[in-house]
Amino acid sequence: MDLLCERYALSFERIRQIPQEDLVQEPYRSCFVNMAEFMLLVEQTAGGLQRGDFDVLSQEELGEWNRKLYEDLLPEHYDESFANPRYAVRMLGAEHGPLLSAFYAQLRAAVVFAYEGRKEELTILAETLIEIYNQYEEEIPESKSVRDILYWFHSDYADVTIPYRLREQLDPSLTFAKDIIMEEDLSDPRYLYRFGEYISATQMEIADFLAKQPQETIDRMADTYVEGYRRGFAVMGRDLSRKKTVAIRYELGFERMVRAAVIRFRRLGLEPIIYRAPVWSVSMTPNRRIGYHGASPNRQYDYDHRYDMAIYFDKALKERRQGILRTAYEELRELAAQYAGPAVIETFGEEPFRPVPAEEALSLTKKQEEWLNQDTSETMALTDHYIPGRETSFTIIAFPVPAIGDPYPEIFDETIRLNTLDNEQYQQIQQKLIDVLDQGSCVHVTGRGENETDIIVRLHPLQDAARETNFENCVADVNIPVGEVFTSPLLSGTNGLLHVRSVYLGNVRYQDLKLTFTDGRVTDYSCANFANPQEGRDLIRQEILKNHDFLPLGEFAIGTNTAAYAMAERYGIAQKLPILIAEKMGPHFAVGDTCYSWSEDEPMRNPDGKEVIARDNEISLLRKEDPARAYFGCHTDITIPYSELGDITAVCEDGRELAVIRQGRFAVPGTEALNENL
Repeated sequence: MDLLCERYALSFERIRQIPQEDLVQEPYRSCFVNMAEFMLLVEQTAGGLQRGDFDVLSQEELGEWNRKLYEDLLPEHYDESFANPRYAVRMLGAEHGPLLSAFYAQLRAAVVFAYEGRKEELTILAETLIEIYNQYEEEIPESKSVRDILYWFHSDYADVTIPYRLREQLDPSLTFAKDIIMEEDLSDPRYLYRFGEYISATQMEIADFLAKQPQETIDRMADTYVEGYRRGFAVMGRDLSRKKTVAIRYELGFERMVRAAVIRFRRLGLEPIIYRAPVWSVSMTPNRRIGYHGASPNRQYDYDHRYDMAIYFDKALKERRQGILRTAYEELRELAAQYAGPAVIETFGEEPFRPVPAEEALSLTKKQEEWLNQDTSETMALTDHYIPGRETSFTIIAFPVPAIGDPYPEIFDETIRLNTLDNEQYQQIQQKLIDVLDQGSCVHVTGRGENETDIIVRLHPLQDAARETNFENCVADVNIPVGEVFTSPLLSGTNGLLHVRSVYLGNVRYQDLKLTFTDGRVTDYSCANFANPQEGRDLIRQEILKNHDFLPLGEFAIGTNTAAYAMAERYGIAQKLPILIAEKMGPHFAVGDTCYSWSEDEPMRNPDGKEVIARDNEISLLRKEDPARAYFGCHTDITIPYSELGDITAVCEDGRELAVIRQGRFAVPGTEALNENL
């Protein structure tokens, strides 16, 4: 510890000298001065936190400090920030600009380390800044020498960053966030600034809104969330009593609900783990924040830096990463065995993000994409070895944020109502749909009006219709709210066009999204987001196909929650709803892995006792000989809304056609109640 403190002190003493020196020529000097001043602000923050200086600041003062830490990422400053690859390239050139911009983006993890008191990581970042700065003294170095420093920075310290990332996902003794949630006065919004995340007006408004809710409302939200998690284990026939921990993931502002959920999980014998979304590049997943997080100071910044790993990711680092991860799992074997799975709180309501592609931003080579996909497959297999999917479950629930509009309180109340709809009623209605669908050898789905969807989905043959079914009867357990029947279709014979005029997937809104399926595989795709069609294809490949050459159709489902659709229409918020709710508002098609990935061999039965036999497809079956070819590590649902939906017909082997939906309305006897909301 003495050595670490000495390294810390020496590195920041050196950084304090950088703004005063003229050893580096412009414009590189300006870039390093910006980085140095940022690190000095972080050092000041770390010291203030240790002394308790921030405890006495007002909400306004804390907000000002928070903004200062993230200031040059904000949209109004981003155009002239070295964190912006466009600006960095314009000022520093095409060779050095992307490298220094990527390092600056990684350097910003220092804010988190200051708040959590992680001095080793702060020291690592400070020393690397100095090492790179030294390269530019007197003359401009070859860009390769800078790239080499960054490569070895990420590679050498992977044995620090990767094990800690795994530990924070499994070890309930790491209580930084949980202590804030359980011990702070949640009626005083100043607590939000203790997390070290960017706090926008959204987080403040959510926390203020929940602080004013009666305890009964908070309890109802937490009860639905935790009970859904418990039901997931029960429905899948898994033993929750063998588990000791659960991971809670959420967006800051919902602490009052999370506190209530922690209490309820403990009653189930589960100690919650609440870990932050990753901040080390080597542990990040492009365009996903897995863990608790605040607002993004700038979603364009996040998008620009999603592939910064292009600097250092190669086959050697992939293999090193896997070796480190394997050793870390072995050391945490007992904690891994106790882990029950994640419980996720999603949010919705922000304006859809329309990214602006930047050729200056780093991107992966074809070979790097292959290595990254291999790394994903190997990580999934390793995780399943230590945390078998057949022994875990999950739940996901979603709530709106104030950006959804003035009727926010009404929409919030309506969302709570959706999340607590009658499971039994939907279960009975959905069984009637399944009884018809199970008679078909395939399902034909068409669009209506300007929607050009026309696709045949091939179903598994049932050997014993009295005991087997193709579709799972899904109510509110792992996916809240209630409302879908789904299957993993056969790929051979699944052909046609899926078209959605407007859909919000992740953080991106797609216009006129079209996917063509040939034998169940995406073989062509387009969208109208950009004037240049190729930019649209590039976006789909990165964001939906996750850089794979193709993805299979992993799921076909029919959403039955017409109440959610009615809410979306009433408030005009259809484009702001998350996949979690949107998938219940019409038929949806998921590209990627099946719903049963890594658990295909575990029997799954519906409430009527029939076994769901459609748990595999021709690609997932490859797991028995080569798991790397069987799984893709992604599953993206794309929904056709009822307003664009034509017909859904079960086509029987003998040529009979059984109507499931006609022109956007349910046609099976006994499902009429679903049409009342339409």
